[in-house]
Amino acid sequence: MATKAYILIKVKTGKTKDAVKALRKIPGVERADPCFGRPDVFVFVEVGDEKALSDVVISKIHTIDGVEETDTHIVADA
Repeated sequence: MATKAYILIKVKTGKTKDAVKALRKIPGVERADPCFGRPDVFVFVEVGDEKALSDVVISKIHTIDGVEETDTHIVADA
């Protein structure tokens, strides 16, 4: 079963547009939406498992220029 998560991202001032463009290129990212207020970007991902989610967050999202902080929320199946 796939792992789905919402990732809330804080981005440095002036970097949101570029960060969103980079986020949308990451495999597994279904949505990357810039928003007013904090956090700056809401991302929805669907990947194979929690290890793949960890890889997306740590190896891909955290390396994007301007990303300062992430807050990951794994979707609970009801």
